[in-house]
Amino acid sequence: MNYQELAKLIIDKVGGEENVKSLNHCATRLRFNLKDDKKTDEQALKNTSGIMGVVNKGGQYQVIIGSDVGNVYKEITKQTNISNEGEETKGEDKRSAFAKVIDTITGIFTPILPAITAAGMLKAVLSVLVVFNVLTTESQSYQVINFMADAAFYFLPILLAVSSAQKFKANMYLAIMVGGILLHPAFVTMVNAVKETGGSIHLLGLPISAVSYSSSVIPIILSVWFMSYVEPIADKISPKAIKFFSKPLITIFVVGTVSLVVLGPIGYLISDAISKGITTLESVSPWIVPLLVGTFSPLLVATGTHYGLVPIGINNRMTTGYDTVIYPGMLASNVSQGAAAIGVGIKSKDTKIKQLAYSAGLTGLFGITEPALYGVNLRFKTPLYAAMIGGGVGGLFLGILRVRNFSGGSPGLLTLPSYIGDNTLSFFYYACIGAVISIIVTFITTLILYKDPIADEVVEPTESATKGKLPTVNGATVLSPMQGTLHSLKQVDDGMFSEEILGQGVAIEPSEGTVVSPINGTVSAIFDSKHAIGLTSEEGIEILIHIGIDTVQLNGEGYEYFIQNGQKVNIGDKLIQFDLEGIKSKGYKIITPIVITNSAEVGEILTANDNPIMFGEEIIKIMK
Repeated sequence: MNYQELAKLIIDKVGGEENVKSLNHCATRLRFNLKDDKKTDEQALKNTSGIMGVVNKGGQYQVIIGSDVGNVYKEITKQTNISNEGEETKGEDKRSAFAKVIDTITGIFTPILPAITAAGMLKAVLSVLVVFNVLTTESQSYQVINFMADAAFYFLPILLAVSSAQKFKANMYLAIMVGGILLHPAFVTMVNAVKETGGSIHLLGLPISAVSYSSSVIPIILSVWFMSYVEPIADKISPKAIKFFSKPLITIFVVGTVSLVVLGPIGYLISDAISKGITTLESVSPWIVPLLVGTFSPLLVATGTHYGLVPIGINNRMTTGYDTVIYPGMLASNVSQGAAAIGVGIKSKDTKIKQLAYSAGLTGLFGITEPALYGVNLRFKTPLYAAMIGGGVGGLFLGILRVRNFSGGSPGLLTLPSYIGDNTLSFFYYACIGAVISIIVTFITTLILYKDPIADEVVEPTESATKGKLPTVNGATVLSPMQGTLHSLKQVDDGMFSEEILGQGVAIEPSEGTVVSPINGTVSAIFDSKHAIGLTSEEGIEILIHIGIDTVQLNGEGYEYFIQNGQKVNIGDKLIQFDLEGIKSKGYKIITPIVITNSAEVGEILTANDNPIMFGEEIIKIMK
């Protein structure tokens, strides 16, 4: 994969660098915050090799890359000044209120997940050591490991202060100080004294609720959000000569006071209400939320809105010590996604589908579901239905037994130890059984429902085929769009083509600079660089003609289109004129791949090669 070329194209198709407010990435996706998502060319992105899909949901414009996302992200940051901290720029934010909320939740909670996961896994290890009598709860080793694990939970407001400051564009160090105010030992002592002996706490006559904020989530987020508005006002009213100390003084005094008197108690009440709501729901029907989460998580992941569930799971663990509704349901869903993809790999007769399904399925079982979801399950539909059924059944089982998750992490087989806690292995065993149930149900359902898109018909090559001529049979044909010498794709010096990653096809070394339509159909993709064109035939065959290798770097120099996107074309219509000798003189190879990009969805593909070729001669035959 040419990361440089792909990064350049992505930047262009999301509306250019000036349309990007911020960019970060997860395990498989580039996550853009855009000023105006109407400036994007979504179809061009979806039609680009190296991009698995595009999702515009949850306040983010997500470009799904797969396991190479880190390399593409690095290349984008090299080519641009786009910040991963999301520097605000002037201009109207056209996103919906719901999209903004989801984006905010994602931006705040995603950075702190490693610390929460590490703390939870330490707790799991500690529980195992106690269960097997390696340590006792009275030993110093136990107590040391325990406070190491508790550190991330107790100081959670500090962690959230940092990520909230980055998201709300507030001063990070002042935000940390606000978190410290909520957790200060003197304040904690005052709160404990009031709870034990009665009385009250006041600041300049203002009442302060006797509430403990350790391990809390919502109070610090509200406080830092409030600070993002106070800080600019403090800057504006501070005289320039003393702004260095007057601005932070005003900010901290106002925010600290309002946090202790108003925002902290409100946040505490919200957290407590969520916890009590979940507890009430559990007492009535503990199975319903894990069932729904297990069933519908794939659809939430597909739209990027699954991050809205993360704070609920974290809040549950912070208030009660464990989560019984969100993470158990997501565990069932994720392993089901992986099992569905593996089921496709076993059932399919197509070698390319098998290879993709097996690799995507394994990552799905381990908790990273995007490759399985976008590469296999959404693509073929029936494995998605199977995953939803299996996830629902597994979620129902985990919900009925009220299985407890103690630390979170990316739900999958690798994080099963996060169900170890309360000095017992019972929840771990139940979580394992629930995961197995999800996998088995999904796997069997996939084997029953899945069928390859088009069953391949076995056709024996005739003698003429072995000599480079195609057999005369009924089926779709692709004619030569160029004049020159026909070659195998293996002779193309680009792994995306030579390894048939984009699909099967042929290559032509042109002898003149004209490209005509090889089919009757529609222009489905054009590019600003004019070095390539996508076509869709009347039979549904998707074709990419890519003139030269790395010629996108010419930025259209030497190329001229004679068509428009969406235009109907007939065999022989002129598509592109290019300066053959001029492009060669700049050091670019002009060999041109002609690829069937939906090879996995059509029948057997026969190609001719290593022959002189003229306009209109058959180069590809697709056997239905």
